[in-house]
Amino acid sequence: MDNRAMYEALSIKGEVYDFCEKELDGLSDRFREIDEIADFNQLKVIKAMQDAKLSEAHLYGTTGYGYDDIGRDTLEKTYANVFGTEDALVRSQIICGTHALSTALFGNTRPGDEILCPAGKPYDSLEEVIGIRPSLGSLAEYGVTYRQVDLCSDGSFDYDGIRKAINEKTHLVEIQRSKGYDSRNTFSPEEIGTLIRFVKNIKPDVICMVDNCYGEFTRREEPSQYGADMVVGSLIKNPGGGLAPDGGYIAGTRDCVERCAVRLSTPGLGKEVGPSLDTNKLFFEGLFLAPTMTAAAEKGAIFAASVYEHLGFSCHPKASATRYDIIQAITLGSEEAMVAFCQGIQAAAPVDSFVTPYPDDMPGYDSKVIMAAGAFVQGSSMELSADGPIREPYNIYFQGGLTWPHAKLGIMMSLEKMVEHGLVKLP
Repeated sequence: MDNRAMYEALSIKGEVYDFCEKELDGLSDRFREIDEIADFNQLKVIKAMQDAKLSEAHLYGTTGYGYDDIGRDTLEKTYANVFGTEDALVRSQIICGTHALSTALFGNTRPGDEILCPAGKPYDSLEEVIGIRPSLGSLAEYGVTYRQVDLCSDGSFDYDGIRKAINEKTHLVEIQRSKGYDSRNTFSPEEIGTLIRFVKNIKPDVICMVDNCYGEFTRREEPSQYGADMVVGSLIKNPGGGLAPDGGYIAGTRDCVERCAVRLSTPGLGKEVGPSLDTNKLFFEGLFLAPTMTAAAEKGAIFAASVYEHLGFSCHPKASATRYDIIQAITLGSEEAMVAFCQGIQAAAPVDSFVTPYPDDMPGYDSKVIMAAGAFVQGSSMELSADGPIREPYNIYFQGGLTWPHAKLGIMMSLEKMVEHGLVKLP
């Protein structure tokens, strides 16, 4: 049985297979660039582990209070080395990316402080954390205020607006690197660095925090190497390498990280507690694999953009654009198309491939959301997945793929479902 026959065995018809294979012919140069960055980042991770003197003894965990957890402490040294920061907090007790961001925000603001978002409204699930949408226990309830500056029409930072927005209460600037459920461009580490320098020239003591979710290892440098006081992310996205069962990280200055640790645990205990249980080996091995798996996800995103641009759909970023995260937004134009796309991604999954996804209410979101993810780790965005809010312009957000062949199959299957439902016609 050849490759084509194997795809047919997985319900990919010949016309979809042929169309997709032609799209791949023009992507070899892009894929080579991605592999070069993955090569650099793989060496960076290995060096970080060696510099932390990682040994077999560090792969085992602790229970209870987690006192003297040498594996956890070495993991945090490794993350600090990777991100070029003074310290890091890497814990299984951090539930998700939103929890990591919430911990960083609560830990580093006090009543009377103001948070400034210079990239417009933050990701949907942060709205209730901040209090943009009223919610029990939000920062707004603790007297922390919020201000945002929308991006310019070309997607760039509104520096005049940011200058005017910074005031005596401005204490923390939250910069969202990736697009979230939006159509804007993802920001490069260099662009974020320029913004940070601008802000600190106006108010040097402002804390600059970057929501780094989905962006790790897509470039050679991280925003922390361009002046960010904190970079924050989830371990079931890029840095967990598909093996981390949960967890999040906060890497940054020693003071910022300690305040986060106190918020996560309790005053007086901070980083000294928090058992790693049986996660150390998975966290280390996942980080080791992360550069290669991020590269696989990027290839899948570029392939998706190439396929759907050819069919007339608007894609953000375009297939030819330099990538700064693993997310590919595709404007499908209707709820029906979003559902068909997600059903294709689900049908390509190794887990729960027989499940049919439909839109439904989701905690933290103000619109119905459809999600497709047949993952080994529940909710893992590093594994092949697609999701989006059911609202105009009906963007679907595709990401992940632990291997390039799986990402490729997912895109083919999404197209197969679109064709089956009469939503696209192949040329």
